[in-house]
Amino acid sequence: MTETRLPQRTPTPAAPPERRTTEIDKQRVPMAAKPYRLLALVKQDAVVRVQKEPDDTVLTWPHLLAIEFFAAAMISIFLLLMGVFVNAPLEDLANGNVTPEVAKAPWYFVGLQELLTAFHPTVAGVLVPTFVLVGAALVPFIDRGPDGTGGSHRPSDRKVGIMLFSYIAIFGLFLTFVGAFFRGPGYAFELPWISGLHFAL
Repeated sequence: MTETRLPQRTPTPAAPPERRTTEIDKQRVPMAAKPYRLLALVKQDAVVRVQKEPDDTVLTWPHLLAIEFFAAAMISIFLLLMGVFVNAPLEDLANGNVTPEVAKAPWYFVGLQELLTAFHPTVAGVLVPTFVLVGAALVPFIDRGPDGTGGSHRPSDRKVGIMLFSYIAIFGLFLTFVGAFFRGPGYAFELPWISGLHFAL
């Protein structure tokens, strides 16, 4: 009598028990759509805390504010001593019968006064300053950086902006320098090493 063996069947894994859906599960929002505060994402410290190494930061008070207060006190004392012992460069009272030797504007307007010697007042006093100010304001929009977003601050990536600003600054400094040091009586062009320096701060 021969025995026949039936093929063994691998047992199928039991189906996981069906998960009950509660009311709390229905109210859950996917993590991508759920707003989180930064505090909720910070990992909680362990029960045994490791002593943190000291860093190189200091508190604003008293370290920083004490230094700033000391610097402000020194500057105030310096200005007080300058005001007591150094006379201001004031001239005599204005006299309508006496014309000053050199009628120069203050140093911050000498460049504009220099433009008035070569151009019409409308051009020198209105159009040129407007072009300079508007052009300086447009430099960040003209030079957008290498990637077009204006995010880089490295000089090698902002060559156009640096070049435009340098032209404006050199032009203004040149006019101020010429108007301050190379203009003599009657605002005529004079060489300072021959006729002297006709400029006072």
